[in-house]
Amino acid sequence: MSEAPAVLTRPVASARTPAVTATSGPSVRRPRTVRGVAAGLLFPVLSLAGALALWSAVSWFVLSPERQFLLPPPNRVLTQSLLNWKHLSPMLEALAVTARVALVGFVVAVLVGVGTGVLMSRARWIERIVYPYAVVLQVIPILAIVPLIGLWFGYGMTARTLVCVLIAAFPIITNTHFGLQSVDRGLHELFTLGRASRWDRLVKLELRAALPAVLTGIRTASGLVVVGAIIGDMFFAKGEPGIGTLLDVFRSRLQSEDLIAAIVIASLFGVAVFSAFGILSRLLVGSWHASGHKS
Repeated sequence: MSEAPAVLTRPVASARTPAVTATSGPSVRRPRTVRGVAAGLLFPVLSLAGALALWSAVSWFVLSPERQFLLPPPNRVLTQSLLNWKHLSPMLEALAVTARVALVGFVVAVLVGVGTGVLMSRARWIERIVYPYAVVLQVIPILAIVPLIGLWFGYGMTARTLVCVLIAAFPIITNTHFGLQSVDRGLHELFTLGRASRWDRLVKLELRAALPAVLTGIRTASGLVVVGAIIGDMFFAKGEPGIGTLLDVFRSRLQSEDLIAAIVIASLFGVAVFSAFGILSRLLVGSWHASGHKS
């Protein structure tokens, strides 16, 4: 009898044997992280380069030389304003004043917004009384009530701070109220079984569960408060001049290079404040909520 031919078989991995990958976890994640950072920086850089190219094209090829003051080219703004300490120094000093007003207004807006949101969540009748006024303050253009603010509170730092509070408080109120109302009912029942007091329920459950929503409102307000501070500078010129005051002065004097430079500085300040609170939000929330994960 002839022997049966040998059959070449491929070893089959047992179900109990874990599959072995060619590379380990950290070595795979690191290139993805680097690519993600590079991709995140690439598009803003390309967008900025395109905007500068379009700006230069309009300045040099669309506007005639006698009308170029309407939009001076980027290199002139850079050399005559941003890199000229004589022009840059007053802008930075004015920005410091605006930042101080924005900081005070932001702190007051956070205290008022979170406190109002908590009160609205405690009782339905408080919500029905307070919420309509909060909506009215939000939908009325701030420029429409600026004269009234100046009449009542003068034209100094108090009026500037109040403008910041009026602009920034609404998103904090609404997000705080929404977060407190969205706490899981099962967790409420668990605290009820534990006979927790109203204070313990608020501090240990509701505020912690509502933290992502509250931080979202605070982050939104951090950008709005800068806008409010600049508007206050423009209309309430008593005291130290802010960056908004300089914007109005540069506009009236047709100092286009300084005007655009001041706009750039104010914009960078607003972006920096908004980004800082975005980072703070991710640090405070951590990994227990979806908003704490960086996309």
